[in-house]
Amino acid sequence: MTVSDSSPTPPPRSGTAAELVARSNRLGADPRNTNYAGGNTSAKGTATDPVTQQPVDLVWVKGSGGDLGTLTAKGLAVLRLDRLNSLVDVYPGVDREDEMVAAFDYCLHGKGGAAPSIDTAMHGLVDAPHVDHLHPDSGIALATAADGEKLTTECFGERVVWVPWRRPGFQLGLDIAAVKRENPEAIGCILGGHGITAWGNTSAECEANSLEIIRTAEAFLADRGVAEPFGAVVEGFEALPPEERRQRAAALSPVIRGLASTDKPQVGHYTDSEVVLEFTAREKLAELAALGTSCPDHFLRTKVRPLVLDLPATAPLEDAVARLRELHAAYREDYAAYYNRHAEPDSPAMRGADPAIVLVPGVGMFSFGKDKQTARVAGEFYVNAINVMRGAEAVSTYAPIDEREKFRIEYWALEEAKLQRMPKAKPLATRVAFVTGGGSGIGKAIAQRLAAEGACVVVADLDLAAAEAVAKEIGSSDVAVAVGADVSSGEAVEAALREAVLAFGGVDLIVNNAGLSISKSLLETTERDWDLQHDVMAKGSFLVSRAAAKVLIDQGLGGDIVYISSKNSVFAGPNNVAYGAAKADQAHQVRLLAAELGGYGIRVNGVNPDGVVRGSGIFAKGWGAQRAAVYGVPESELGAYYAQRTLLKREVLPEHVAAAVFALTGGELTHTTGLHVPVDAGVAAAFLR
Repeated sequence: MTVSDSSPTPPPRSGTAAELVARSNRLGADPRNTNYAGGNTSAKGTATDPVTQQPVDLVWVKGSGGDLGTLTAKGLAVLRLDRLNSLVDVYPGVDREDEMVAAFDYCLHGKGGAAPSIDTAMHGLVDAPHVDHLHPDSGIALATAADGEKLTTECFGERVVWVPWRRPGFQLGLDIAAVKRENPEAIGCILGGHGITAWGNTSAECEANSLEIIRTAEAFLADRGVAEPFGAVVEGFEALPPEERRQRAAALSPVIRGLASTDKPQVGHYTDSEVVLEFTAREKLAELAALGTSCPDHFLRTKVRPLVLDLPATAPLEDAVARLRELHAAYREDYAAYYNRHAEPDSPAMRGADPAIVLVPGVGMFSFGKDKQTARVAGEFYVNAINVMRGAEAVSTYAPIDEREKFRIEYWALEEAKLQRMPKAKPLATRVAFVTGGGSGIGKAIAQRLAAEGACVVVADLDLAAAEAVAKEIGSSDVAVAVGADVSSGEAVEAALREAVLAFGGVDLIVNNAGLSISKSLLETTERDWDLQHDVMAKGSFLVSRAAAKVLIDQGLGGDIVYISSKNSVFAGPNNVAYGAAKADQAHQVRLLAAELGGYGIRVNGVNPDGVVRGSGIFAKGWGAQRAAVYGVPESELGAYYAQRTLLKREVLPEHVAAAVFALTGGELTHTTGLHVPVDAGVAAAFLR
């Protein structure tokens, strides 16, 4: 029989994989059971080997990097049990256990599927058909308690066994396999400093055993715990009222993001949940935060410890900013010292000394990452860590794994290899774009292009419903959010920028695109016509640029402001005195702001489109009909008319304008400011001189 090189892994006879995925999804859907992308599950079964046509024993196990709540069959690694068990005979010992990860690849059955994770040995070597390894807050609370072994016995009796801390790997798999053999009545174990593992003869039994451990631990902590495990409330550190809290967060966020981006740019996330505010208000805040997190999944995303502002919530803003700068400098020194204490000659280079988590009493938590999802998940993991600390302190003393062990995981060669396999970042990764008039036409095309190039996008529009539709089309709130924005109102603009800052930590790339037009001769143009167009375009661009510049300066990361002006800013077209004058105002704002903001590393450039008919919001709202009447052509032929009067004889579309915005901001024109880029297919009368 000939077997194709592309043969997929055969499905199990009993539907084992489908059953495993369903169990994983149920467990992963409840945050009490495990954190995002944390833990792994497995099932053993039999399938037919496509080569020998004989039964073969396999283990299906969640692969590296997957999330239980969203796991699919493609996220499973499938390995032959006979080969996996044979690795025990060639295991070179704990000092060389990392070599076993590469050996897993030689145990794979068929092609496709996910890469085996570091925990594969645990699942393959434990003599049980079904195994769950999870990171529930309640289980980790016992695992990080100073007398965790004693508490485990008190909580579970002989049904759950204590396993002392050991870094995940082949030896831990051997340890748990031994625990299972030596404790036939046990349903699982608490892994010191780490999490839980449960097993069962059926998938349902395994799931039930996992939930029994988690829920029993929850009840134990609730029944035995003290009332205020974090100590008393510190006067002045209580949560500010919600609106005041958000105002303060928006004022601090750009500063904190700038500090957290000292080594490399970061996207931010803000959390003011009750869990965070209660923790930051208590007397044990500094003590517990300094101990850091314990579960490897936690500190890989949160770093070993957060930066904590040690001022009351009501301290003057300038005092808070000054203190944050002092604390950040100290944090960087401490982190470098931590690295130098533990680094070996072959350790990966230090990845950066900035905090991933910043706690501000009375205000909340600011978390950071290479994108919004990473930043958000880092915050979620620190909430898990707070829950763990509360549980441990409620019944004992929080005692996470020691600093040396944390370093061994944070700078693990296997972890470094995983990071090196990550795809190359897109050109606008980590950048936050704020696009006015983003609900339609040119603005929509710009928002879509910037998001496609890796930016987080805030779609701002007077029509909030239109902005929401565009944001939803782009993706989740980790990628795009919508804000209502009347750019002619300073108060509305400030509010929209605050929402942008709270969504992503700050802004980097501002596109002044909001506009409208009324085509009338001088004598027909009313005061209202004039004021409306100048309020939206000339004044609106000024208000947006002013509010955005404050954020950009506070961040200290430079940035881009782009004006979507018009060919009419330099060309005297017929019957558009108000529109042309407003566009000329915008064009000169580009030059003025480029000169003023250059010292902050902020580049200001413009794009001068013309004849964007198809897909244009302005043309769809009457401007097209008015201009068609001026030129004596049917409105349906206006785009073709504009194209024929250009040098290139090409129609200009919204995506062409978006391409110019990307060209100005995508990283190649780093030394260009004060420039206007024509996107008009060539209108000689509008050439810039």
